[in-house]
Amino acid sequence: MTTTSTALTCVVVGLGYIGLPTAVVIAQSGIRVVGVDVNATLVASINAGLCAIVEPGLPEALAALVADGSIVATTTPQSGDVYIIAVPTPFAGGYKPDLTYVNAAVHAIAPVLKQGQLVILESTVPVGTTELVARWIETLRPDLTCSRQGGDSGDILVAHCPERVLPGQILRELTENDRVIGGLSERAGEACRAFYSSFVTGNCVVSDARTAELCKLTENSFRDVNIAFANELAEICAQLQIDVWELISLANLHPRVNILKPGPGVGGHCIAVDPWFIVSEVGEKARLIREARWINSERPRQIVRKVLESVAAGGIRTIGCFGLSYKADVDDFRESPAVEIVSLLAKELQLIGSNVELRVIEPHITGLPEELSHSGLTTLVDADAGLASDMILMLVDHREFRAIPRSVVADKVVIDTRGLWAKANQRGPAEIVTQVRAAAG
Repeated sequence: MTTTSTALTCVVVGLGYIGLPTAVVIAQSGIRVVGVDVNATLVASINAGLCAIVEPGLPEALAALVADGSIVATTTPQSGDVYIIAVPTPFAGGYKPDLTYVNAAVHAIAPVLKQGQLVILESTVPVGTTELVARWIETLRPDLTCSRQGGDSGDILVAHCPERVLPGQILRELTENDRVIGGLSERAGEACRAFYSSFVTGNCVVSDARTAELCKLTENSFRDVNIAFANELAEICAQLQIDVWELISLANLHPRVNILKPGPGVGGHCIAVDPWFIVSEVGEKARLIREARWINSERPRQIVRKVLESVAAGGIRTIGCFGLSYKADVDDFRESPAVEIVSLLAKELQLIGSNVELRVIEPHITGLPEELSHSGLTTLVDADAGLASDMILMLVDHREFRAIPRSVVADKVVIDTRGLWAKANQRGPAEIVTQVRAAAG
């Protein structure tokens, strides 16, 4: 396989938050891309040059590439030189990984596979899944063999290359970030490296498939554990009547301390999900990872309890719930703690017979998510109506919300889970230190 030729065709299976930007970046390098998705409406939209994902630069790039024929979308895979599987990998009951979409993707491409082609699994998966993909291919196509660890034979080269991007900067990070590549054989790893090197400016480092699989899970588990530490500190500070934001700001002045910010929980398809893939494989050996996941999963319920305590104190008829996405300035609501908080709050208010109105302010949607649309207590309003509420529940620090001065909500009951109006975030650590030293004489 010659990966430097612009005559290459890459088939990208799954045109979601990762697959579609990946298809765009590959096409920009001069490689023809066939995008595949089971959602016929999405396929038609892409072929019309339309992009439903809020991501800087993506709509314009997609429209141009569709217009000149560099990208075409379909519901049925075509034969290509390289196949990238970028489909969701959620967890099922008992926090067990669900590989249904990966399996379906393999079934879709198997009929068109030919000798010498490269199959790359980009989806974040449990350790051993890339080997499983190879076995599935051989079961579906007994006329073909796949590459294996320790040998360079095989008709189909199989490798794993997990994405590692930040929403809001996906197009840049897809090209600039280093990539970890795990081949099922040395030849598969090198073929995969050569392919990514054609459009990635970062380093493409080759390892084995199992190490690459665990590498992605480790990266997200590291983040989860550190967020859990910050969230646990928030609860400790609440009990001891200490400003957690000021505490963290001061602690981070230590040259070897970098505590993350607490929040309402952890969302997104990666950090909130991937640690369970490790726990499901090794059980008790992942005690810290599992405990961190529980701490972060419990955080939305802790926020709801605080809101209900304020409601019980009286005087609150309306609550402005600011933000629903899992992080600032994106339209991604997967595993969003903000959605969970508003949903739980609506259910709890109904259980106690309260008619408190939940006013949702979310600039990235035109209608409530399904989890909230059936609640008679929840309505979608603009920022002015939200700020007129008796209580302000700040859940996502969107750019629009960061511009709201503290004086606007000074007479409200405020639960600020993002620290927008915390004095440490208003003044900065240097000013705090100056004040502390002055007070100490």
